[in-house]
Amino acid sequence: MTWKPYNLDQEAQRLVLSFRNKEGVIGQSHKMRIPVAYGLERFWGEHLRLLGKNDAKEREKGKYWQSVWQEFVKIMKRTGVELPADEISDRDTDKVEKVAEKLWSLSLDDQKICLSVLTQFCDSLVWWTQRYKKVGDRDDDDE
Repeated sequence: MTWKPYNLDQEAQRLVLSFRNKEGVIGQSHKMRIPVAYGLERFWGEHLRLLGKNDAKEREKGKYWQSVWQEFVKIMKRTGVELPADEISDRDTDKVEKVAEKLWSLSLDDQKICLSVLTQFCDSLVWWTQRYKKVGDRDDDDE
């Protein structure tokens, strides 16, 4: 495996800037590093949890997670790794299971590459979040 930049920094900056005016949203960047350690399906599923909440602020956080995943899918497509990109509801159990199965069925090499790239992408998101955060972007009170 060789390291390639894939414009991660540029895409991370674009995402952070596009969500920075939504209070408390870009603070999610710090939380994105955690599920990466547990696997792609954990990272992918986090947007479903947040989008399924009744609180508008939580749904905005979910949109951020979803946007990060969609960008990650585009990045990985350039490497030849196809990841699920369908927008689905947290209530559609069959589709949720199918996405998890697709992610789990990736070859071990593809999983390692994806997790390496996603880790670096999350680090870039955190870096840009630190540069552009506003009052209210600290998000320690989330579940």
